[in-house]
Formats: sequence, structure tokens, C-alpha cells
Amino acid sequence: MLTLLAFGALLHEVSLSGPDEAAPETHGAPGGPLFDYASLRLHQEHIPRFLHNNRRIATICEKDAHCPYKEHLENLNYCWGYEKTCQPEFRFGYPVCSLGWMDSLEAAQDMFWKQADFGFARERLEEVRVLCRPESTSDSSLMCSRYLQYCRATNLYLDFRSIKRDDERFREDFFRRGEIGGHCELDIHLLMSEGQRKSPLQSWFAELQTYTQLNFRPIEDGKCDIVIEKPTYFMKLDAGINMYHHFCDFINLYITQHVNNSFSTDVYIVMWDTDGKLRVTILSRSTGYRKILNQEELASKLRTVPMFEVRLVDYKYGKFRFLDQLRFTHNTDIFIGMHGAGLTHLLFLPDWAVVFELYNCEDERCYLDLARLRGIHYITWQKMDKIFRPEKSDHPTLADHEKFNNYSFDAEEFLRLVLQAADHVLHHPKWPFQKTHDEL
Repeated sequence: MLTLLAFGALLHEVSLSGPDEAAPETHGAPGGPLFDYASLRLHQEHIPRFLHNNRRIATICEKDAHCPYKEHLENLNYCWGYEKTCQPEFRFGYPVCSLGWMDSLEAAQDMFWKQADFGFARERLEEVRVLCRPESTSDSSLMCSRYLQYCRATNLYLDFRSIKRDDERFREDFFRRGEIGGHCELDIHLLMSEGQRKSPLQSWFAELQTYTQLNFRPIEDGKCDIVIEKPTYFMKLDAGINMYHHFCDFINLYITQHVNNSFSTDVYIVMWDTDGKLRVTILSRSTGYRKILNQEELASKLRTVPMFEVRLVDYKYGKFRFLDQLRFTHNTDIFIGMHGAGLTHLLFLPDWAVVFELYNCEDERCYLDLARLRGIHYITWQKMDKIFRPEKSDHPTLADHEKFNNYSFDAEEFLRLVLQAADHVLHHPKWPFQKTHDEL
């Protein structure tokens, strides 16, 4: 049976409409389209079913000369199957199955449709109840299906200042009271009655059991350091090791899009994991020189250490927006790269981070001094007999200069140095996930 494990957390007021509810807002410049039709990232076969659910957009399309979907207006009876207005003969499809263990073929088809088809979405929609009710448009809200398998929220307040992380992937006491909540009228008895399936991959109850009715409006009262306006999905990833698990996560996300009646791809997706791993970023170079020739080998070596979350990135213009580069860097604990301008990103590392200049190319002071000025720990390669230059430089005049060559590195020595960096991070007084020990 599929389990919905996506939590649409919106930290700013964004309309999330279910089927047959308010459609997305329309807009358009004078003389232009009345709606952003390009935002409907759907297969052509699915367009009439979306319009069935969103009659306001269908009406706009009918009047708008720029609408590319006029041919689908003749098929507005087509539907997915979970809508209240969907007639059985027009729904997306019917399961074809043998009698199996059920008493009749009809019962087998109905069971399949409810557990592995759009009937599953219908049951979740019918289960959704409001747990925290807003009193005004600027208030927060929280609504969930039974057992909190699926939830969506607006103006959700998350306080990570006192969070402690450890080796558990899904801690059940991650949030304390007051660290998650919203300005709305909370039905605490209804919330607490949904905890029968409290477990990491079956419910969001462990994360929401401390949801608090706040006496302030998080955004209007300036209580947030960061406000995320883009719709955000929180998902619990079972295991990223094979196609089966990835397919389950895809199904959860896809069904959540239907329940939300939103198919926009302009969203954030956060994999919820409370394991306190160290985030290691290796900066790749796409220039002609100072490349790490065996960077995949080095990354694979680090991935043998369970506490490392390893990311290999290239901050090449066009691949990463500058703001995304800064965000990525700031969410790094150990930043690794060859001598080069890319290491100036160390200015945006957190205070506890370590910058590892893999090889300084005989320019010893440049990034050592920059790291000192920033106030973060710096290390570089020491054992020169474990650096290799397998290729002869093709530079026409400076082939013997260290900065105009490419290098590979001994994987064991590389791991040893990264482990030293990790030890510094874990013992830094500002490291936010230090384990606490009870005094004797």
C-alpha cells in the first residue's frame, strides 16, 4: 500500500487549492495571455483533466485568444477519477486484473483502484481535516489526512536554533514545543488522536506532535531570519539505493501533486533526515588547468564513511545561479577545492567549517590568509610524494609552473586529511549538532 509522506510546508502565504477549489491566480500583460499556460507542466493527454478540476482556467482559456489548449475544452468531462464531479465512464482508466483472492472481479478491481490507483488520492482527500484553523488570511494553517500521512501547511514556523542531531535518521523528538507551529486555532485533541501510526515512514505525527498555537504571526511580527516563499515539499526518503525505493518516493510526490491540485515544478523538495552528517563539498574545475583528475575516486572514498554526505559541484556560470552557489556553500561543513578563485566561496562558509585547499600550487599564503581573515580553519596537502601529475601540461610557455598542470591525489591520504577536518568541525564550539552528555 502506498503511503503519502510529503509535507507541503509553505513558510509564506501561498494558496494551495484542492480539486474543485480556488484555481491558481490568473495574470497577464495587456495584449498578452491571460494565464501562464507554460506553468502547466503536463502531458497533452492530461490537460483536459486538469481543466476539469480548474474550471476558472478553462473559462479563461475559452475567452483568451492566446490559449494553446482550446482543443481540450471539448473534453472537460475527462477526469482523473478522484474528483467528486468525475463520472465513472470519463475517469483516467480502469484496472485490469484477475479474480485473485477477492470474492469477485469487481471487488478486486475496486481494491486495486483504492490502493494503487487514483482511488488512493480520493481517500486521502476525503480524510483531510483542518487541525489548525486560520482566523485571517495572514494566519497560519495546518490540515492533514488520517494518521498525518499527508499534511499541508501555510505560514509554517520552524525554529532550528536549538536543534540537536545524532545518528538517528528520523528522530521522534526533533522538535520541542514552540519550535514548530503557526498563528492559528489548534485543535490539540484532534491532533493527538492521530498518533496510532507513529513511525518514521508511515506518518508525520512524530514531527507534528509538538505543533504549537503561537501567540505571534511569524512573518508579520518579524520572527523569522529566513522566509521561504516558494512551495516546499518535505519527504522522508526510505533508501536511495535501488529503483524500487526511488519509484515509491516518486509515486508519493506525484500523488501529492494531485491532492494539492498543483503540478508546478517551480518548487523546493527537501529530503527530511535528522541524521547529523557532515556535509562535504568538493569543488570541481571546468578550466584547463588545476583539475582534480581522480575526483570521482576521492568522492567515492569519502562515501565509504557513513558520517559524510558528499557532493561534487561545479560552480560554472550557467550551471549554478550565484545565489544558489552561496546557499550551497553556506550549507557545507568541509569545503574542498584546488587553488583557484572558486575558493573565495570560503567567505560564506559557516563559522565551524573547514576549507581544504587540496593543493596550493606553491602559492602558500593566498587562501590560508583569506581563511584566517574569515576566521575558519584551513588545511592543505602536506605529503608531496602522494600528489601525482600523470599528464604533461600543454601550456605553451608555463608547462612547468604548478598552476598550469592537472593532478591526482592518493585516496588514503586524502581520506586521512578529511577525517582531520571532520574532527575539527565536530569539536568546534559553534557546531550546532554537538551531542550532549548528562553529568554524573
